[in-house]
Amino acid sequence: MIDTGPSARTVSLPRGRQRLHTMPTSAGYEVRENEVYDWDGRRRGQTPFTVLQHTISGTGRLRYESRNYRLQTGDTLLVLVPHNHRYWLAKGERWEYFWISMNGEEALRIHKSILSAVGPVLRLQPSTIDHLADCSVRLITGAVTPGAASAVAYEAAMALYDDVFGSHAFADEKSAMQPVVDYIKANLDRPLRVADLAEISGLSRAHFSRCFAESEGIPPAEFVLQQRLQRAAKLLTKADFLPVKEVAIMCGFEDANYFSKVFRRLYGTNPTQFRTTGMYASMGNHR
Repeated sequence: MIDTGPSARTVSLPRGRQRLHTMPTSAGYEVRENEVYDWDGRRRGQTPFTVLQHTISGTGRLRYESRNYRLQTGDTLLVLVPHNHRYWLAKGERWEYFWISMNGEEALRIHKSILSAVGPVLRLQPSTIDHLADCSVRLITGAVTPGAASAVAYEAAMALYDDVFGSHAFADEKSAMQPVVDYIKANLDRPLRVADLAEISGLSRAHFSRCFAESEGIPPAEFVLQQRLQRAAKLLTKADFLPVKEVAIMCGFEDANYFSKVFRRLYGTNPTQFRTTGMYASMGNHR
């Protein structure tokens, strides 16, 4: 792409009988330097489409709703039109990039889900960037039929989707949550508020709760309660010299009545009966 120099193509193809769910509207590669380049998402018409623009080098600027971004090498911009945003080249700066614009119900759905999850500025894997660049080149140089153009645009949308929501992304989130999980397990005798756990993770409470649930399969408050009860079940049978009230305190339950209530809800019996019947020995999934 870089070797061939700046190029662009507005994709205007004859419509088929069926509406295609993903359709490119333009693609290209450009270098802008110390010139007027300014796009306002509220002034580009009312027909919905998306813009995916990757910064190869230089710097671009983005104001998205009330937040400002400085787009640098490796950043990928994703915006929906019409929308309250603006991206531009600041005076005296240089911006090298490639882009793909597309519309269609599926393209809009996928890109809206990505924007909702991670926002308008992405840090993609190198392999994804190469894949998107290849899609842009193919749209510029070929894809002369509606079906061929739609297939390339859908391929680009799916490459982006896999990068944001694929297995590696969940693995990253799981590893990011591990310090929180370790902290919970080491402090089950103490108050463990979701706000404090979010602070450990470095995320906002809402974003932390979403990431934790995706990583561990349940919300953080439910995970804490589950861990407390699992420890209680173990102590009730492995440390039978401890009074039930002491077990409750060691597992973070200040109210013995509440402890008994939630314990019964999970195990179907109260803590004293659980201890005397030896249920723990037959419940390997609670070890």
